[in-house]
Amino acid sequence: MGQREGSLEALELKSIYPQPDAKFWRGKRVWLSGHTGFKGAWMALWLVRLGAKVRGYSLAPVTNPALFELLHLTKDLDHQISDIVDKNKVQQSIHDFKPEVVFHLAAQALVRPSYLDPALTFATNVQGTVNVLEAVRSTKTARVVVAVTTDKVYRNNENGRAFQEDDPLGGKDPYSASKSAAEMAIASYRESFFQPDGIALAAARAGNVIGGGDWSVDRVIPDAVRAWGNGGILTVRNPEATRPWQHVLEPLAAYLRLAESLFLSPRLAGDYNFGPPPHQVSSVRDVVIQAKQAFGSGEVRWGTKPSGPDEARTLCLENRKAEQILGVTTVWNLDQAIEKTMSWYRRQLKGEETIKLCESDFEAFLSTK
Repeated sequence: MGQREGSLEALELKSIYPQPDAKFWRGKRVWLSGHTGFKGAWMALWLVRLGAKVRGYSLAPVTNPALFELLHLTKDLDHQISDIVDKNKVQQSIHDFKPEVVFHLAAQALVRPSYLDPALTFATNVQGTVNVLEAVRSTKTARVVVAVTTDKVYRNNENGRAFQEDDPLGGKDPYSASKSAAEMAIASYRESFFQPDGIALAAARAGNVIGGGDWSVDRVIPDAVRAWGNGGILTVRNPEATRPWQHVLEPLAAYLRLAESLFLSPRLAGDYNFGPPPHQVSSVRDVVIQAKQAFGSGEVRWGTKPSGPDEARTLCLENRKAEQILGVTTVWNLDQAIEKTMSWYRRQLKGEETIKLCESDFEAFLSTK
């Protein structure tokens, strides 16, 4: 697709989709993997708010507390607990539900645990993705598939340059390598099977996500909330590492708008970066300092040199393709994202109802100009 064609289509899509479109999603049959995780629970809630008919497919929540359980979402969607690695169950789930749109979020999504169990990481992230694509290929009811990967799929030589979608893929750690391998499978299925059948398949590469309701281990904001909420000290391993931080609603809005756009124009299928503009990339140190200020208290112990298994020191995404073709732009800058996140946790610790906290963030996000 030439730049002129993409630009004209971008203008059309921007005018049609200033925000995820409730009219589009109302009554749509959506199959969502990973719906019990942090991002998945937010996505499930958003789809329910939009009026979609959702089947969630995931393992049981692995954190305690878990956002999915606090939101009591089992009453609002078709809730299926099963393993993405089980090919037959994935196929049966998709065949029986007959979705029009598929969002694949299920993953082993952490770098450090990938060193502890690389085989499970590769099985979940590579074979799990292939299982979903195979089920869609044989079912042929879905018109759109959005497969979520990560900003860590790129071959990173640590020069700080913002990665573009056509940069080489790679990955030193098992998590990054597994997601890069999943992307190879996605590209193969798109060109070999999905394009000839008229199914639009996209890979969504999102930057580091923060937001209320994440209680994962080995993520800086949940670790901070656990420590500071109990009067403890947050230990920061790699304070100078830089990441493209964004509030969880940013990539989810992008995934929804990507699916809408692909439904309208399948030729837009491909790979997309979703993250803040490069000048908004920030260090772990700066994020922790802002988070502490927003939380209102807390002690920090700073690491003096990188510790633990090897992780990328610099990550930055170029987001121009998403902006030019899909009209996706950042709604909340980093200051706003941190304030919204820490406010969510402060209020939750004081006993406010989880659903009300999420609804408050939805309303604020959708009303921001």
